[in-house]
Amino acid sequence: MELLRHHDNFKRTKMTSELLENLEKLHTTELGAVRIKRNLGLETDDVISWCKEKIRAAEEKSITRKGKNWYIKTDGCTITVNAYSCTVITAHREKTETQATSGSSH
Repeated sequence: MELLRHHDNFKRTKMTSELLENLEKLHTTELGAVRIKRNLGLETDDVISWCKEKIRAAEEKSITRKGKNWYIKTDGCTITVNAYSCTVITAHREKTETQATSGSSH
């Protein structure tokens, strides 16, 4: 069991390093920047610098890779990055407990 946990931690560290090593390649589309600013209510026009800053500051355990995407959870938001193209696809605020349970019922 301990060996599996060590292997998972090593794998996570290696994958996280991959993201951080490619941080300078991070980019988004014009529409992506608009979507990210709207979703997060950002005042800055430099969405990519904002995302890089948040990713650098994120704890390793809050960075995961599922399939082709990285998910970085930090400061109450999630940033989604395509692992192959280093494109920031979207970012959104985390739902609070109240928001998650007060969904509309039909």
